[in-house]
Amino acid sequence: MFSRIARPTICIATRSLSTSSQNNAKVAVLGASGGIGQPLSLLLKNSPLVGELSLFDIAHTPGVAADLSHIETRAHVTGYMGPDQLDAALKGCDVVVIPAGVPRKPGMTRDDLFNTNATIVATLADAVARNCPEAMICIIANPVNSTIPITSEVMKKYGVYNPNRVFGVTTLDIVRANAFVAELKGLDPARVNVPVIGGHAGKTIIPLISQATPKVEFPADQLSALTARIQDAGTEVVKAKAGAGSATLSMAYAGARFTFSVLDAMNGKNGVVECAYVRSEETECKYFSTPLLLGKHGIEKNLGLGKLSAFERSDTQWHIKT
Repeated sequence: MFSRIARPTICIATRSLSTSSQNNAKVAVLGASGGIGQPLSLLLKNSPLVGELSLFDIAHTPGVAADLSHIETRAHVTGYMGPDQLDAALKGCDVVVIPAGVPRKPGMTRDDLFNTNATIVATLADAVARNCPEAMICIIANPVNSTIPITSEVMKKYGVYNPNRVFGVTTLDIVRANAFVAELKGLDPARVNVPVIGGHAGKTIIPLISQATPKVEFPADQLSALTARIQDAGTEVVKAKAGAGSATLSMAYAGARFTFSVLDAMNGKNGVVECAYVRSEETECKYFSTPLLLGKHGIEKNLGLGKLSAFERSDTQWHIKT
């Protein structure tokens, strides 16, 4: 056993997952007992940015909350279970993260999840609109290309829609692009940044390798294969798990990274940029993912597409404004 004095400090030393600033934000995780929700909640519990962690799911949440509450970090954890406790879980929340929904199985596309997950997200969005309408809403539940418009319409119904506060979390696409580029080039993945625009499903995922930092170049065939791998990476995990689930751990990491960026910006940190699927006028699509400058009140500025390569433009020509 380590002595109290000798106990090592726990630190996730990558990107915006590591921060020394503090605030007392109340963060809700809706779907906290699931494959994404549990590791996501663990990462949030470990952050000094979180003062209160409100966990909700239809089952098992008290156990998850009790387990996390034994961790010696500052966030106070409360668990809520079942529809009757949903409103209580959301009261006073500053950020709401929604990983709730069913996962993909082999042979399923994200669109196959629509009928089930659309209803779940609509129900949760309704509760957010009634209980914490000014919260930042971070949607992980797939298909993100559909669940973001659904959330927006629910918020509009209550007259509380703010497009600067509703985000489709596409961070996993960026995380994968960074990892895959770093692997191919022998770079430190924590120092690689590849913007990913478009949507969050298949061909709508458009990694901008030409805008990567540090600058990297690939032969045409390798670039095409790399792009396809980033677009199909979710299916890669689903197949590898052979029916036992989808991308849960990497999605939890990506969801935490995005949540911490939102909290950092709300806490006054300057220069916080993340890609996310949001209401947009950058293209012909009403919703589109691009790099966003985040601020205290959500999206401060949409940074747009930037300069696209010929390869990237060929993939995006169907939705770029002419």
